[in-house]
Amino acid sequence: MSNRKWLLGLIALVVIFGYILSQFFFSTLKINDLVRQISPNKAEEASLKYVVLISQEQDNPFWREMEKGAKDEAGKQGIKLVYMGPIRSNPTEQIRLLEKSIALRPDAIMIQGMADPGYERLINQAVAQGIPVITVDADEPSSKRLAYIGTDNRAAGRQMGELVLKDHAGNGKIGVIIGSELADSQRLRLEGFRSVITSATGMEIVDVRSSNISHIGAAKQTRDMLSQYRDIRTIVGFSSLDAGGILEGVKAIGQEGVRIYGFDDLEITRQGIARGEIMASIVQQPQEIGAKSMALLSSFFQGDKLTGEYFIPTYVLDQAQLQGGGISP
Repeated sequence: MSNRKWLLGLIALVVIFGYILSQFFFSTLKINDLVRQISPNKAEEASLKYVVLISQEQDNPFWREMEKGAKDEAGKQGIKLVYMGPIRSNPTEQIRLLEKSIALRPDAIMIQGMADPGYERLINQAVAQGIPVITVDADEPSSKRLAYIGTDNRAAGRQMGELVLKDHAGNGKIGVIIGSELADSQRLRLEGFRSVITSATGMEIVDVRSSNISHIGAAKQTRDMLSQYRDIRTIVGFSSLDAGGILEGVKAIGQEGVRIYGFDDLEITRQGIARGEIMASIVQQPQEIGAKSMALLSSFFQGDKLTGEYFIPTYVLDQAQLQGGGISP
């Protein structure tokens, strides 16, 4: 028996070591690709401006939409965009990619803000070396970043709260799924949502859980939440993959009458809204964020000043809009 335990322990260690090694390997590949995209070309095309966009998660639909908007506008402005990001949400790898980007000295860096003192120091280091940094999706306001372009996340949270109050029926027990406890955008959305819900009579947020920016994570957290709080009748998701996961979790546990609200415009969310299984979604405009960011950087390269925050509005996606009723305010 002891030999078997020893063998199982050894296998577990090998698996863990293999995972860590694979993450390091993939991270190295990304960094090498970043070097390849910037270094040789920059020597060949000295007049071309290079901008690095570091995403939170490489193939997340939100970030791919932002990449598209930024790339389209970059083409119009004569700018070369280099897009990078972790395969899965990984703050450590985001920091590593930022470090490497600074070392390669692009003409500007676009990054998501992160609640991490070391990350802020890196932003300030980049600016001190003459590399302008703008934040997208989530801000880093205490850093020396040039500007923030993106959603007013606290206002979007309030918008969600007002939507839930308008549609409210039955008891006021609410569950919340956030994408990440580390993302400042999620914290601000939750703050805005709380400010509306706590001021309403009979409404109560009974549980807040993190999906770790994962459809599967949102489904699991929803199942666990409903198992513990059977009287929840509304669940709100604050990251793009949450609504579909919440819907899966609600169906898995077999609880009827749960009103689901989500964030962003994913196909799975649209389908849920069309079927009446998801009430509505607060939609950001990542393409517009990417395009606006690149247009502002182009203006900056030409001598214009950028300061503060540039908010891109959100809108409500519901059945009325899907059926041609227009965008809700």
